Amino acid sequence: MTMMTPPPVDQEDEEMLVPHSDVVDGPAQPMEVSEAETAVSTVENQPAEEPPTLKFTWTIPNFSRQNTRKLYSDVFVVGGYKWRILIFPKGNNVDHLSMYLDVADAANLPYGWSRYAQFSLAVVNQIHTRYTIRKETQHQFNARESDWGFTSFMPLSELYDPGRGYLANDTVYVEAEVIVRKVLDYWSYDSKKETGFVGLKNQGATCYMNSLLQTLYHIPYFRKAVYHMPTTENDAPTASIPLALQSLFYKLQYNDTSVATKELTKSFGWDTYDSFMQHDVQELNRVLCEKLEDKMKGTVVEGTIQQLFEGHHMNYIECINVDYKSTRKESFYDLQLDVKGCKDVYASFDKYVEVERLEGDNKYHAEGHGLQDAKKGVLFIDFPPVLQLQLKRFEYDFMRDTMVKINDRYEFPLQLDLDREDGKYLSPDADRSVRNLYTLHSVLVHSGGVHGGHYYAFIRPTLSDQWYKFDDERVTKEDLKRALDEQYGGEEELPQTNPGFNNPPFKFTKYSNAYMLVYIRESDKDKIICNVDEKDIAEHLRVRLKKEQEEKEDKRKYKAQAHLFTIIKVARDQDLREQIGKDIYFDLVDHDKVRSFRIQKQTPFQQFKEEVAKEFGIPVQLQRFWIWAKRQNHTYRPNRPLTPQEELQPVGQIREASNKANTAELKLFLEVELLDERPIPPPEKSKEDILLFFKLYDPEKPELRYVGRLMVKSSSKPMDITGKLNEMAGFAPDEDLELFEEIKFEPGVMCEHLDKKTSFRLCQIEDGDIICFQKHLVKKETECRYPAVPLFLEYVQNRQLVRFRALEKPKEDEFVLELSKLHTYDDVVERVAQKLGLDDPSKLRLTSHNCYSQQPKPQPIKYRGVDRLSDMLVHYNQTSDILYYEVLDIPLPELQGLKTLKVAFHHATKEEVVIHNIRLPKQSTVGDVIDELKTKVELSHPDAELRLLEVFYHKIYKIFPLTERIENINDQYWTVRAEEIPEEEKNIGPNDRLILVYHFAKETGQNQQVQNFGEPFFLVIHEGETLEEIKNRIQKKLHVSDEDFAKWKFAFMSMGRPEYLQDSDVVFNRFQRRDVYGAFEQYLGLEHTDTTPKRAYSANQNRHTYEKPVKIYN
Repeated sequence: MTMMTPPPVDQEDEEMLVPHSDVVDGPAQPMEVSEAETAVSTVENQPAEEPPTLKFTWTIPNFSRQNTRKLYSDVFVVGGYKWRILIFPKGNNVDHLSMYLDVADAANLPYGWSRYAQFSLAVVNQIHTRYTIRKETQHQFNARESDWGFTSFMPLSELYDPGRGYLANDTVYVEAEVIVRKVLDYWSYDSKKETGFVGLKNQGATCYMNSLLQTLYHIPYFRKAVYHMPTTENDAPTASIPLALQSLFYKLQYNDTSVATKELTKSFGWDTYDSFMQHDVQELNRVLCEKLEDKMKGTVVEGTIQQLFEGHHMNYIECINVDYKSTRKESFYDLQLDVKGCKDVYASFDKYVEVERLEGDNKYHAEGHGLQDAKKGVLFIDFPPVLQLQLKRFEYDFMRDTMVKINDRYEFPLQLDLDREDGKYLSPDADRSVRNLYTLHSVLVHSGGVHGGHYYAFIRPTLSDQWYKFDDERVTKEDLKRALDEQYGGEEELPQTNPGFNNPPFKFTKYSNAYMLVYIRESDKDKIICNVDEKDIAEHLRVRLKKEQEEKEDKRKYKAQAHLFTIIKVARDQDLREQIGKDIYFDLVDHDKVRSFRIQKQTPFQQFKEEVAKEFGIPVQLQRFWIWAKRQNHTYRPNRPLTPQEELQPVGQIREASNKANTAELKLFLEVELLDERPIPPPEKSKEDILLFFKLYDPEKPELRYVGRLMVKSSSKPMDITGKLNEMAGFAPDEDLELFEEIKFEPGVMCEHLDKKTSFRLCQIEDGDIICFQKHLVKKETECRYPAVPLFLEYVQNRQLVRFRALEKPKEDEFVLELSKLHTYDDVVERVAQKLGLDDPSKLRLTSHNCYSQQPKPQPIKYRGVDRLSDMLVHYNQTSDILYYEVLDIPLPELQGLKTLKVAFHHATKEEVVIHNIRLPKQSTVGDVIDELKTKVELSHPDAELRLLEVFYHKIYKIFPLTERIENINDQYWTVRAEEIPEEEKNIGPNDRLILVYHFAKETGQNQQVQNFGEPFFLVIHEGETLEEIKNRIQKKLHVSDEDFAKWKFAFMSMGRPEYLQDSDVVFNRFQRRDVYGAFEQYLGLEHTDTTPKRAYSANQNRHTYEKPVKIYN
């Protein structure tokens, strides 16, 4: 799935594969890249066989001190091509690490080059490789897209957190696995011609939907049922799911090129944002089938979804020692099968029907028999004709509080026998006469990691031996090995480069694997793989879609024949009158809104004039055409009339002579002279004559409008035509006028006063110039907001409607102000203060808008930190019209000299934590914070002393010295904790030691990784003190019940490894190191179950892992 990032969409956790330069403002130029010696790269096992494959490791030391925007790895070679990795250590305009694979020598390659590669990029977890973040994609590289990858690879907060394991000893390890495949010409490849099938276009992140739709379409019985759903010619596809699906299926069946899905997603009620959210195939499948089932009710196809996909199983609980059995029948449309711990589909079914024993503390309460030992399980009553198996490739990791993808090897057969071992999966009520032998129809594949990736499907539409891969727009023929064996997942071993040497084989995890399987029952396949033809499609649908096809074909032909035609756009006085002062203010006309003619290039111009005569009712001999020209100051004006010789030429020749931009358009101004509303011959034009256009400005309204044009002598003066202008304006004949020449409007407005006594020639007035005029300014009119034309045009050019939102309600527009882009910081806050009724504008703080995330920027605008409103609204290469405001309790300049520190105060005796925002001058110290805190908190006794700690991921990293300045303290990712210093810590003797105590639990599974939780604390231990004595003090300190405390284990922890202690062990002897604070320090570990409720996300951690559930609204 290769897609471009849609800037206005919030995609903070969106997995977007993009060429990095599409997000950066300006071309992707090499920037300050660190010297070669700053990064060490190693290459492992480059195989000689096809396709060329290589794993490249890039070691980046001093990572947190890299101050370059971009960083490139060394060049490595795969398949004879040079590659390198490109990263943005601080993110490519996002708060994620951005990482791409780059063609190293793109600038020197010949015109038209391209190369195709499948690749994965990874940041290695140095604590445990299981948590390495790896993302996989594929791309055809070319001159336009010479790098490809992930703008939001991983959150910077995770990368730079030393406890997460990606950054250790200030070093990061980045890996790339690259497979170079033979280039297929993507643009010339014809799926229909090569396979007989067409693909579906990707709307952004809709490949998950495309793979499901192709699977459903290739179940002919389902397609036939969709065609038979009642719809009418009055239905709109964007508002009717049945019609949109019928339309989509029809196009998949009869189109020659790939089909768009926008109609269907609009019928779901999705907006563009939903299309750019990558969802879950299984969730969409269920929601779509439920919708269709509902829409089929009361129609000829009612019940089709159930007939195809519905099976039933029986949940039972059977007592062992008494005669009691409870059963419950349930239906299913798909089955979720475990992948973890299962080698294949049969092992998953075995696990599905595994019997669970209910005994001991978990006995079953049987009605009338009390608590009993019992067996609990599931057996199948019947399986559906089409069996959908969802493989549980994603599961929740409770220790890490996050989802992980299971890439283990998992096999699935071509033929699945669910009657095996004498029907071990079947309930006693099952109909044994039905043979549950299934054939594999489709394999849906997920490639990538838990936060995103790509979906595609392998399908054999007629259950023949030929498989097809449906990958968005592209359909290819594939063999059985690609569809089955290569989708099992697990690890793959690369062939040895040097077979003579005893090198260990290099294995890499396959991140592409099966995610959903569809099987069709052998006994039902003739019914399901049925014939679907035009007679199954409603007449109105055929008519509508054929008409659509014809219109599409007409457009295609129009496009194909475009080189034979010239588009002539004819502007007239009427167009100028309609547009000036409404749609436009500068120049004369918007050429896209005038009458256009499509004329064959060989048509004589005289013949075109006859067409104009028919259209406008202007006889040929009364038409005079002027050619427009773009001036050096970027204005666009009528330049000269066509000569009689030019009018004898074909239109194509005139267009080529007049149009330097070489577009297919010829732009003309039609000059028509009127007398009593009737056209008359245009006046003769000599070199002395100039055609001028006039705009009238009324400062009282204020309003600008077009009033007409005049042919004047260049030797005459403006004063000579004031009578004529008064007549055009409807003024008294002797009204005194002010005249201005409109010269240009980019980059700034230039509109200069015209001396009425100086000739047009000396004023450098020429054909096509615009004169703006108004009544002479009198005292009363100077009270107008824009008393003169130049001021009005300046206002029009710079006016900006700004939507203001309160920062605490960032989605709601509160009010709109019309401002000027030239307004200073003070102008803007003053206007906002007026609107809010605020006396002191300096108490306002403004924040700019992030056009990509559609959120406020993280940092507010500093007091007078920008010169103009335009600077506040710009975000990289985009301009917004949104600003956020907040009203402060003190003036902003004063606040900026202060540091606000968020401090969590832990009460000495109460079970409560209170967050305090301490605001002090930046040069203040930790001692000052503690003094301020003492005035706000309740202490256990008046003489209590406080300390400040840095806590991160349930570990204490630092006790802040009282003299440390607070401006250096980061409370965004770290928690600053305040607590009373216990009396025992103040009087530590030479034979005592202060140690750290943390809570922990171990992950289930093979690696048993330690995960900390809860509140860490200090403890004084004494020489010779046993664990039993320390346990008593800990239990008392933490107020844990005897029953719970009996289950706790205690361990000496060093470098993350537990060494369990016995009650008789002397703990003091283990802690021989002093003052050790860091990620791998020694501590006393308390192992027990974490009973605190899991939150959706912790503060400042995993902010972007929330995904909206799939919803179909209509």
